Amino acid sequence: MIYDVRNETLPREEMEALQLRRLKSLCERVYANVPFYKRKFDEKGVKPQDIKTLKDVSLLPFTVKQDLRDQYPFGMFAVPKDQIVRIHSSSGTTGTATVVGYTKRDIENWGELVARCMMAAGASAADTVHNAYGYGLFTGGLGAHYGAEALGATVVPMSGGSTRRQVTLLKDFAPDVICCTPSYALFLAETGLEMGIDIRELPLRIGIFGAEPWTNEMRADIEKKLGITAIDIYGLSEIMGPGVAIECAVAQDGLHIQEDHFLAETIDPVSGEPVGPGEEGELVFTTLTKEGIPLIRYRTRDLTTLNYTPCKCGRTTARMKRVTGRSDDMLIIRGVNVFPSQIESILIDTEGLTPHYQLIIERQGNLDTLEVQVEVNESLFSDEIKSLQRVESKVMKNIKEFLGVTAKVKLVEPKSIERSLGKAKRIIDNRHKD
Repeated sequence: MIYDVRNETLPREEMEALQLRRLKSLCERVYANVPFYKRKFDEKGVKPQDIKTLKDVSLLPFTVKQDLRDQYPFGMFAVPKDQIVRIHSSSGTTGTATVVGYTKRDIENWGELVARCMMAAGASAADTVHNAYGYGLFTGGLGAHYGAEALGATVVPMSGGSTRRQVTLLKDFAPDVICCTPSYALFLAETGLEMGIDIRELPLRIGIFGAEPWTNEMRADIEKKLGITAIDIYGLSEIMGPGVAIECAVAQDGLHIQEDHFLAETIDPVSGEPVGPGEEGELVFTTLTKEGIPLIRYRTRDLTTLNYTPCKCGRTTARMKRVTGRSDDMLIIRGVNVFPSQIESILIDTEGLTPHYQLIIERQGNLDTLEVQVEVNESLFSDEIKSLQRVESKVMKNIKEFLGVTAKVKLVEPKSIERSLGKAKRIIDNRHKD
């Protein structure tokens, strides 16, 4: 099923014509109403009327997260404050928060886009949606909430935390769909078994997971432990929140971008030059319809590829490959580039290990060291020490062979790594601490 048949199945030529009209209008609006962008345009020597084709987007300046921080709190707003009906803030843990504002139309568009996503995931108006994303300044909770209501579904606004109660309500309310982070889904499954509740036996059939990178191996683990179809949703607060893109349940082959609202590019993260379809690059978004805080060429730092071929589900929108990592979250260990998702794939492929892990980076003298702490399951934990040592050696060998970096592997007992109610804290980098 397709929620918005016209806009989700536009022929490529018509989609690009729509995007160009909206891009031209956007440039005029931000040049006239956002001093930051007027200055940036002038520094680049570009005027709104210079945008004549979609390729001309490359003439425009990039926007980065630090720009939003520098304009804190309301310097990026393109409308008077009395037209802003909602304010959200990023979930970042370092530096000044990024603030985003929404007009009434922005909120309506957001709900419609998340409704599109939920239907693409296989949900319908007849379903009940258990929403375990956090409510508040984080965009996840309210974004999913309004999208489910726009779809016509019944919403259980659980928010994060109270994990045992969440499991109880999953049993008692029998929802069809759950929305949360992938790591929290596994925590729910684990907690359910402790309570004598096997989530696989409940009516739950769809999980819509986002807000943190996850691998296909983790997807398989979630589907096995919860007995559901696990769907990847993508969004970020600076662009809108959840609902920018999602996998369809039909193909699960890339995430459909809502192209009538967001113009996507991929660039070389070092040079900033465009890369072609199918080539990995940093994902860049221009918001074509946002009124409150429209953004020009926002660098997400997420690495992916774009695919413009129509999908077998019937949608013609471009698809982005599952995010493989972030250009600014990349770990450089003794000159080797490493993404946590790469290590996660190795861990999940190793029998006896769980998806709960942390990467500890230290600096000893002038050299960086990496320690991988990963929980073992109950059966391996009860095994003899020699068996544990063999698994440690195997993982160290695989990390060295596949990633080219030497890591110490430490197996820890089940449930000893702190669980997160939101994004899992995978990396502890102690290199720059006094």
